[in-house]
Amino acid sequence: MTSQLFAICFRSPLPSESARFWSEVLRWRPAGGPGEDLVLLPPDGAGFRIRFLPGQEPKTGQNRAHFDLTSTSPEDQRATVARALEHGGRHIDVGQTPDEGHVVLADPDGNEFCVIEPGNKFLADTGLIGALACDGTQEVGYFWSRALGWPLVWDQDEETAIQSPDGGTKITWGGPPVAPKTGANRLFLELALPNRVGLEAECERLVGLGATRPGSGAGDGGDGGVLMLDPDGNEFTVREPQPHF
Repeated sequence: MTSQLFAICFRSPLPSESARFWSEVLRWRPAGGPGEDLVLLPPDGAGFRIRFLPGQEPKTGQNRAHFDLTSTSPEDQRATVARALEHGGRHIDVGQTPDEGHVVLADPDGNEFCVIEPGNKFLADTGLIGALACDGTQEVGYFWSRALGWPLVWDQDEETAIQSPDGGTKITWGGPPVAPKTGANRLFLELALPNRVGLEAECERLVGLGATRPGSGAGDGGDGGVLMLDPDGNEFTVREPQPHF
């Protein structure tokens, strides 16, 4: 069995404010998490959580990953944008053109996200978080497909996307050119082991797929997790089996 995607984590200088913002925008309920950190749970109780961890890394450019939120109608898109603006979000310009239907926003920490117009077929039936859209290579898409056991649902022109066999949010990588990485990522994936699988054995499996373990002095993943890097150098952590909240 492979590791499960346990959480998408945000590093934030003000985790409680970030959690409050995303709870209001997504309408996900907050709950206590490992180590008393802040966790949002999906409405259906399935799939990944969102964790908010303290972090003081300055933002030096666009994040390597952002949420694409879906809309069921023009009114629904406007309502999502309105909730975001009401709770501290703002419009930003990342080079989008006026004729593009999606709305580009930033949360109170400056983390980018998009509210996609209704009718997007690629994100149909994925839920409110349609995708975690990432800047990354084809190789890293293949790595995560094997690491999580999620099949590729798109593989064309070096762009890749994967999705759980159970459906839900897709994870996408846009292919080249990939912007240089500057500092630790604010958003990162946290994996949890299935029962009866050893942590060291799973880390070795991931290394065999193309992950690396940072050198000494890089710290660990916190809360007993192991810090690792995917083939594009993005941080992720692997944890012991976790209970469902």
